[in-house]
Amino acid sequence: MSLRITFSTAARILRQLRHDRRTVGLLVAVPAVLLTLLYYMFDNAGGTFDRIALVMLGVFPFVIMFLVTSIAMLRERTSGTLERLLTTPLGKLDLLFGYGLAFGLAAAVQATVAVAAAYLLLGLDTVGNAGLVVLIAVVNAVLGVALGLFCSAFARTEFQAVQFLPVVVIPQLLLCGLFVPRAQMAGWLQAVADVLPLSYAVEALAQVGAHPDPTTTMWRGLTVVAGAAVVALVLAAATLRRRTP
Repeated sequence: MSLRITFSTAARILRQLRHDRRTVGLLVAVPAVLLTLLYYMFDNAGGTFDRIALVMLGVFPFVIMFLVTSIAMLRERTSGTLERLLTTPLGKLDLLFGYGLAFGLAAAVQATVAVAAAYLLLGLDTVGNAGLVVLIAVVNAVLGVALGLFCSAFARTEFQAVQFLPVVVIPQLLLCGLFVPRAQMAGWLQAVADVLPLSYAVEALAQVGAHPDPTTTMWRGLTVVAGAAVVALVLAAATLRRRTP
Protein backbone atom coordinates (compact mmCIF):
# COMPACT_ATOMS: atom_id res chain seq x y z
CA MET A 1 0.00 0.00 0.00
CA SER A 2 1.31 3.45 -0.99
CA LEU A 3 0.58 6.41 1.28
CA ARG A 4 0.87 8.80 -1.65
CA ILE A 5 -1.78 6.92 -3.62
CA THR A 6 -3.98 6.58 -0.53
CA PHE A 7 -3.87 10.34 0.10
CA SER A 8 -4.55 11.04 -3.60
CA THR A 9 -7.58 8.73 -3.44
CA ALA A 10 -8.84 10.47 -0.31
CA ALA A 11 -8.45 13.86 -2.02
CA ARG A 12 -10.44 12.65 -5.05
CA ILE A 13 -13.28 11.40 -2.85
CA LEU A 14 -13.37 14.65 -0.89
CA ARG A 15 -13.60 16.64 -4.13
CA GLN A 16 -16.52 14.51 -5.23
CA LEU A 17 -18.15 14.88 -1.84
CA ARG A 18 -17.79 18.65 -1.88
CA HIS A 19 -19.88 18.88 -5.05
CA ASP A 20 -22.64 16.64 -3.66
CA ARG A 21 -24.59 19.11 -1.54
CA ARG A 22 -27.28 16.62 -0.60
CA THR A 23 -24.76 14.20 0.89
CA VAL A 24 -22.91 17.02 2.65
CA GLY A 25 -26.20 18.09 4.18
CA LEU A 26 -26.90 14.52 5.28
CA LEU A 27 -23.46 14.21 6.87
CA VAL A 28 -23.30 17.57 8.63
CA ALA A 29 -26.83 18.73 9.41
CA VAL A 30 -28.86 15.58 10.05
CA PRO A 31 -27.16 14.46 13.31
CA ALA A 32 -27.67 17.91 14.85
CA VAL A 33 -31.31 17.94 13.74
CA LEU A 34 -31.91 14.47 15.21
CA LEU A 35 -30.28 15.51 18.49
CA THR A 36 -32.61 18.49 18.62
CA LEU A 37 -35.55 16.13 18.16
CA LEU A 38 -34.26 14.01 21.06
CA TYR A 39 -33.92 17.13 23.20
CA TYR A 40 -37.60 17.98 22.85
CA MET A 41 -38.64 14.34 23.22
CA PHE A 42 -36.92 14.10 26.61
CA ASP A 43 -37.57 17.65 27.80
CA ASN A 44 -38.12 17.70 31.59
CA ALA A 45 -37.05 14.05 31.85
CA GLY A 46 -34.12 14.61 34.17
CA GLY A 47 -30.80 13.30 32.88
CA THR A 48 -32.36 11.04 30.23
CA PHE A 49 -31.40 13.37 27.39
CA ASP A 50 -27.77 13.54 28.57
CA ARG A 51 -27.48 9.74 28.66
CA ILE A 52 -29.16 9.05 25.32
CA ALA A 53 -27.73 12.02 23.40
CA LEU A 54 -24.20 11.07 24.46
CA VAL A 55 -24.65 7.59 22.96
CA MET A 56 -26.35 8.96 19.84
CA LEU A 57 -23.35 11.18 19.17
CA GLY A 58 -21.50 7.94 18.45
CA VAL A 59 -24.36 6.04 16.84
CA PHE A 60 -25.48 8.64 14.27
CA PRO A 61 -22.06 8.89 12.51
CA PHE A 62 -21.79 5.09 12.46
CA VAL A 63 -25.19 4.63 10.81
CA ILE A 64 -24.91 7.52 8.35
CA MET A 65 -21.40 6.62 7.20
CA PHE A 66 -22.38 2.98 6.74
CA LEU A 67 -25.24 4.00 4.48
CA VAL A 68 -23.35 6.63 2.47
CA THR A 69 -20.21 4.59 1.82
CA SER A 70 -21.95 1.33 0.93
CA ILE A 71 -23.94 3.14 -1.77
CA ALA A 72 -20.97 5.25 -2.93
CA MET A 73 -18.75 2.20 -3.46
CA LEU A 74 -21.54 0.32 -5.22
CA ARG A 75 -21.96 3.24 -7.64
CA GLU A 76 -18.26 3.24 -8.44
CA ARG A 77 -18.44 -0.46 -9.18
CA THR A 78 -21.64 -0.44 -11.27
CA SER A 79 -20.55 2.61 -13.29
CA GLY A 80 -17.26 0.97 -14.26
CA THR A 81 -15.22 3.66 -12.44
CA LEU A 82 -13.70 1.12 -10.07
CA GLU A 83 -12.64 -1.15 -12.94
CA ARG A 84 -10.85 1.75 -14.64
CA LEU A 85 -9.20 2.85 -11.39
CA LEU A 86 -7.84 -0.62 -10.69
CA THR A 87 -6.06 -0.71 -14.07
CA THR A 88 -3.79 2.03 -12.65
CA PRO A 89 -1.21 1.52 -9.88
CA LEU A 90 -4.07 2.02 -7.41
CA GLY A 91 -4.44 -1.07 -5.22
CA LYS A 92 -7.53 -2.24 -3.37
CA LEU A 93 -6.10 -1.31 0.02
CA ASP A 94 -5.10 2.12 -1.31
CA LEU A 95 -8.68 2.64 -2.47
CA LEU A 96 -10.37 1.45 0.70
CA PHE A 97 -8.04 3.18 3.13
CA GLY A 98 -8.45 6.30 0.99
CA TYR A 99 -12.19 6.00 1.49
CA GLY A 100 -11.64 5.54 5.21
CA LEU A 101 -9.40 8.62 5.39
CA ALA A 102 -11.72 10.83 3.32
CA PHE A 103 -14.87 9.91 5.20
CA GLY A 104 -12.95 10.01 8.47
CA LEU A 105 -12.19 13.69 7.79
CA ALA A 106 -15.83 14.23 6.85
CA ALA A 107 -16.80 12.49 10.10
CA ALA A 108 -14.55 14.86 12.06
CA VAL A 109 -16.52 17.81 10.69
CA GLN A 110 -19.80 15.99 11.29
CA ALA A 111 -18.91 15.06 14.87
CA THR A 112 -17.62 18.55 15.68
CA VAL A 113 -20.85 20.17 14.46
CA ALA A 114 -23.04 17.64 16.28
CA VAL A 115 -21.07 17.86 19.54
CA ALA A 116 -21.05 21.67 19.40
CA ALA A 117 -24.81 21.70 18.88
CA ALA A 118 -25.34 19.21 21.72
CA TYR A 119 -23.16 21.03 24.27
CA LEU A 120 -23.66 24.67 23.30
CA LEU A 121 -27.25 24.75 22.07
CA LEU A 122 -28.96 21.78 23.73
CA GLY A 123 -27.20 21.87 27.09
CA LEU A 124 -25.67 18.40 27.04
CA ASP A 125 -23.73 17.91 30.27
CA THR A 126 -21.03 15.27 30.72
CA VAL A 127 -18.34 14.85 33.34
CA GLY A 128 -15.67 14.12 30.71
CA ASN A 129 -14.24 16.30 27.95
CA ALA A 130 -16.26 16.98 24.78
CA GLY A 131 -13.11 16.43 22.72
CA LEU A 132 -13.12 12.76 23.71
CA VAL A 133 -16.71 12.49 22.49
CA VAL A 134 -15.60 13.85 19.10
CA LEU A 135 -12.72 11.37 18.98
CA ILE A 136 -14.96 8.39 19.73
CA ALA A 137 -17.57 9.60 17.24
CA VAL A 138 -14.94 9.86 14.47
CA VAL A 139 -13.54 6.39 15.14
CA ASN A 140 -17.07 5.01 15.20
CA ALA A 141 -17.79 6.73 11.87
CA VAL A 142 -14.70 5.10 10.35
CA LEU A 143 -16.04 1.76 11.57
CA GLY A 144 -19.29 2.55 9.75
CA VAL A 145 -17.28 3.37 6.61
CA ALA A 146 -15.35 0.11 6.83
CA LEU A 147 -18.44 -2.05 7.36
CA GLY A 148 -20.25 -0.19 4.58
CA LEU A 149 -17.41 -0.88 2.14
CA PHE A 150 -17.31 -4.52 3.17
CA CYS A 151 -21.07 -5.04 2.79
CA SER A 152 -21.20 -3.23 -0.55
CA ALA A 153 -19.16 -6.06 -2.08
CA PHE A 154 -22.16 -8.37 -1.65
CA ALA A 155 -24.75 -6.03 -3.17
CA ARG A 156 -25.68 -5.64 -6.83
CA THR A 157 -28.06 -2.70 -6.47
CA GLU A 158 -28.46 0.26 -4.14
CA PHE A 159 -31.60 -1.36 -2.74
CA GLN A 160 -29.60 -4.46 -1.81
CA ALA A 161 -26.94 -2.25 -0.19
CA VAL A 162 -29.56 -0.58 1.98
CA GLN A 163 -30.88 -4.01 3.02
CA PHE A 164 -27.64 -4.62 4.92
CA LEU A 165 -28.61 -1.82 7.32
CA PRO A 166 -31.10 -3.94 9.34
CA VAL A 167 -28.75 -6.93 9.17
CA VAL A 168 -25.50 -5.27 10.26
CA VAL A 169 -26.42 -2.01 12.02
CA ILE A 170 -29.73 -2.49 13.84
CA PRO A 171 -28.70 -5.62 15.82
CA GLN A 172 -25.67 -3.70 17.09
CA LEU A 173 -27.88 -0.77 18.04
CA LEU A 174 -30.28 -3.02 19.95
CA LEU A 175 -27.53 -4.89 21.80
CA CYS A 176 -25.04 -2.09 22.47
CA GLY A 177 -26.43 -1.33 25.94
CA LEU A 178 -28.48 1.74 25.04
CA PHE A 179 -31.85 0.17 25.85
CA VAL A 180 -30.83 -2.51 28.36
CA PRO A 181 -27.42 -2.79 30.09
CA ARG A 182 -25.47 -5.69 28.64
CA ALA A 183 -25.03 -7.19 32.10
CA GLN A 184 -28.81 -7.57 32.40
CA MET A 185 -29.26 -9.40 29.09
CA ALA A 186 -29.76 -13.14 28.73
CA GLY A 187 -26.45 -14.98 28.71
CA TRP A 188 -26.41 -15.75 24.99
CA LEU A 189 -27.43 -12.19 24.08
CA GLN A 190 -24.70 -10.80 26.28
CA ALA A 191 -22.19 -13.08 24.54
CA VAL A 192 -23.30 -11.75 21.15
CA ALA A 193 -23.21 -8.14 22.38
CA ASP A 194 -19.68 -8.63 23.71
CA VAL A 195 -18.31 -9.31 20.20
CA LEU A 196 -20.09 -6.39 18.50
CA PRO A 197 -17.84 -3.32 18.14
CA LEU A 198 -20.64 -0.80 18.69
CA SER A 199 -20.98 -2.11 22.26
CA TYR A 200 -17.45 -0.94 22.99
CA ALA A 201 -18.08 2.48 21.43
CA VAL A 202 -21.10 2.95 23.70
CA GLU A 203 -19.05 1.75 26.66
CA ALA A 204 -16.32 4.29 25.84
CA LEU A 205 -18.89 7.11 25.58
CA ALA A 206 -20.42 6.09 28.92
CA GLN A 207 -16.97 6.39 30.49
CA VAL A 208 -16.66 9.94 29.17
CA GLY A 209 -20.07 10.72 30.60
CA ALA A 210 -19.13 9.44 34.05
CA HIS A 211 -15.43 10.26 34.55
CA PRO A 212 -13.53 13.56 34.25
CA ASP A 213 -10.39 11.91 32.83
CA PRO A 214 -9.93 9.18 30.19
CA THR A 215 -10.16 5.74 31.76
CA THR A 216 -8.57 2.42 30.85
CA THR A 217 -12.01 1.10 29.90
CA MET A 218 -12.54 4.02 27.53
CA TRP A 219 -9.21 3.48 25.77
CA ARG A 220 -9.89 -0.26 25.57
CA GLY A 221 -13.25 0.36 23.94
CA LEU A 222 -11.76 2.86 21.50
CA THR A 223 -8.99 0.41 20.59
CA VAL A 224 -11.50 -2.37 19.92
CA VAL A 225 -13.56 -0.13 17.64
CA ALA A 226 -10.46 1.06 15.74
CA GLY A 227 -9.20 -2.52 15.39
CA ALA A 228 -12.59 -3.67 14.09
CA ALA A 229 -12.50 -0.87 11.50
CA VAL A 230 -9.06 -1.96 10.24
CA VAL A 231 -10.15 -5.61 10.05
CA ALA A 232 -13.30 -4.63 8.15
CA LEU A 233 -11.25 -2.57 5.66
CA VAL A 234 -8.90 -5.51 5.05
CA LEU A 235 -11.86 -7.86 4.56
CA ALA A 236 -13.44 -5.33 2.20
CA ALA A 237 -10.24 -5.30 0.14
CA ALA A 238 -10.27 -9.11 0.00
CA THR A 239 -13.87 -9.28 -1.21
CA LEU A 240 -13.93 -6.20 -3.46
CA ARG A 241 -14.98 -6.90 -7.02
CA ARG A 242 -13.96 -4.70 -9.93
CA ARG A 243 -17.41 -4.57 -11.43
CA THR A 244 -20.98 -5.67 -10.71
CA PRO A 245 -22.69 -7.46 -13.63
